[in-house]
Amino acid sequence: MTDYLDGNAAAGPLSEFFAIDVTTARGRCLHCGRTDALATAQLYPNSHGLLLRCPGCTEILLRLVDTGDTVCLDLHGLSFVELHRD
Repeated sequence: MTDYLDGNAAAGPLSEFFAIDVTTARGRCLHCGRTDALATAQLYPNSHGLLLRCPGCTEILLRLVDTGDTVCLDLHGLSFVELHRD
């Protein structure tokens, strides 16, 4: 049994920061170097926000915390995020 969702489930919460669907962006894991679409990451939602983990090494790529008054986005686990323009 899996206890996570795929990264596509992060599209709604991340739309508060990005005007585009950021799950289509490619990012590189700072820990193992895997580069892939954020949609392939493992999403662990909880009552405070969400964690996006690398599907290769399971290290945290992204944290989004919603306190009700503020939303905080931590991209510390990504060495870069790349968006392609259509």
